[in-house]
Amino acid sequence: MGDSAPVAVVTGASRGAGRGIATALAACGWRVYGTGRSIAAAPGWGVGVRLDHRDDDAVGALFDRVRDETGRLDLLVNNAAVISDDLVGSGPFWTKPRGLADVLDVGLRSSYIAAWYAAPLLVARERGLIVFTSSPGSVCYMHGAAYGAQKAGVDKMAADMAVDFAGTGVATVSIWMGILLTERMRSAFDGHPEALAGFAAQAETPEFTGYLIDALHRDPALAELSGHTVIGAELAHRYGITDDGGRQPPSHREMLGAPREPSTVVVR
Repeated sequence: MGDSAPVAVVTGASRGAGRGIATALAACGWRVYGTGRSIAAAPGWGVGVRLDHRDDDAVGALFDRVRDETGRLDLLVNNAAVISDDLVGSGPFWTKPRGLADVLDVGLRSSYIAAWYAAPLLVARERGLIVFTSSPGSVCYMHGAAYGAQKAGVDKMAADMAVDFAGTGVATVSIWMGILLTERMRSAFDGHPEALAGFAAQAETPEFTGYLIDALHRDPALAELSGHTVIGAELAHRYGITDDGGRQPPSHREMLGAPREPSTVVVR
């Protein structure tokens, strides 16, 4: 890979969506730095950086390293989030562990901090992109108040940061991912291949969003999408991208709701 390769930072890249995004970006020719609390230093897709996103100074050191080693940053994918197994439990929020609120720290606040450090590097390139991974939990009840607030928060962050980036060439977009066919999800269907096949027809591979992000960054009309929240499955139609086996993952707009359009009012 030459020095001209675009450079991406993907947070929360040790597993799931983040690892899939990092893998897809690398396949598209990106030089990828991925973070995780337990991540190999040299994963197959690029450079792994062990990092706790609660540590703001460590996050700053990551972006210093990217600047020193590459001299550029073209893309930040804010994907890191603390997700507990208790998230999907039944019952109201006050009967679930208090720790579910951690997603408002590593998930919402951590996205702001990473963007704060990334912004000067992106602006210096005069073209760049910050992507937030999100879900319909932004507008519908999904997994409770903490999860919903985090998703709604990153959607709003994309909208507001776009106002600040106006005229710099840097865009911000939040992408609603669908049901993800992660390794963990596949393992839940062990011994039931027919059930897995039925589930997979409605799901997205973790790599799917990575290919969408690559196409989004290359879109000459990227500025038109800045500040907006988009549904990944619908974005795929814009770019003619399919998932494994040529599948077109479905949009769940009718069932779960649509992204909110940001107001055009700016109050400073």
